[in-house]
Amino acid sequence: MPEAASDAASLTTFKTSALWRLWPSGMRRRWWLFRLFDALARMIPLPGEKSGVLVVRMDGIGDMMLFRSALDHYADAFGVAPSDITVLGCESWASIQDTVFMGYKVVTLNEHRFAKNPFYRFRTALKVRGLRAKIVVNDAYFRRALMADSLVWLSKADTAISSLPYISERTKSEFTYYLSQVDQVIPTGDYPTHELHRHARFLSVVSGKTIAPSVACLTAPDVAVPIETDPPFAILVPGCNEPGRRWPFADYASLAKKLMADGLRVVLAGRGSEVGPAQDRAALVDAGAIDLTDKTTLPQLMALMARATLVVSNDTGPAHVSIALGAPTVVIVGGGHFGSFVPYPINSTPETVRFVHHPMDCYHCFWRCHLRDDPANSFPCVSAVKVDTVWAACQGVMTAK
Repeated sequence: MPEAASDAASLTTFKTSALWRLWPSGMRRRWWLFRLFDALARMIPLPGEKSGVLVVRMDGIGDMMLFRSALDHYADAFGVAPSDITVLGCESWASIQDTVFMGYKVVTLNEHRFAKNPFYRFRTALKVRGLRAKIVVNDAYFRRALMADSLVWLSKADTAISSLPYISERTKSEFTYYLSQVDQVIPTGDYPTHELHRHARFLSVVSGKTIAPSVACLTAPDVAVPIETDPPFAILVPGCNEPGRRWPFADYASLAKKLMADGLRVVLAGRGSEVGPAQDRAALVDAGAIDLTDKTTLPQLMALMARATLVVSNDTGPAHVSIALGAPTVVIVGGGHFGSFVPYPINSTPETVRFVHHPMDCYHCFWRCHLRDDPANSFPCVSAVKVDTVWAACQGVMTAK
């Protein structure tokens, strides 16, 4: 079986033989399905000189926000202009790419089709090859080998640099296959090192300089918003793609009533399918709230957040967007991988941000909760967060603004 070893330069090497790579053991069925398409896309000769840096970021919005401040060090670290850096990312945030990555090139792909459709994957692979990158970089810790690492391999860049990812027994063979073919594998810390620190450590090794972790700072897009922004308002984001990380909507409703009694308008935002039962939202609207679920684009939501007196969110992408925009933000946090993404490290947390959580002995379950009896319910560590605790955090960030 292939081996991984660390050397004195704080790098990790993955050793495999050509014979093992020809017929690797332990690969999942999907890898074998894609193998012929991927190999063909990589072997097709393409003319043109290679140049620039390709940064593979197959992230959700939240992870992308945690990476964003690190990107501004890439030009210096790799000796190129920002305009020579291409970010390869997901279509899910393509609508805000010009705002978030101003000055950089951006190419997005449909990550779901890439992971399932071999013909779409083949066309995308040729598109990535066509970027003709001289250097390819991939520094995500929680990532999928058949997504991010395969794109590194498919780019066929002259130099490939990756961080050491989280590897389980199930993914060991796949990561070993790809990482044995890159030039540098950089460890960024044991779990649960925070992503901000991981990005800084990665860059410190690449650049030979000490890079400090920092939070992204964004300017909202200049777009029309669907409500008047005066008088002051608070935005509540009760949704999340994982039902377990959703603070119960009844608690959001109780918080909304406190905020309205305090003189703030309350705006519900996000996907309607994730933001509580329709009848409960309707009851909150009858009490005075504004329901904008399914009624805002991502750029509009950013513009609203930038003007909000307060944003309260579950552990989901919009929470990180709100923080990057400088809005007073309260984030309700569970314990699945506590400290990896949220809360932020103390020295990196803005004064106008609070992370609220309820400590439990079963933290770091990777969201494989043994205490939840229904997959549609909130995780116990999330539902245990009290309304009064969140309310106190809201008062704190509004005072700090």
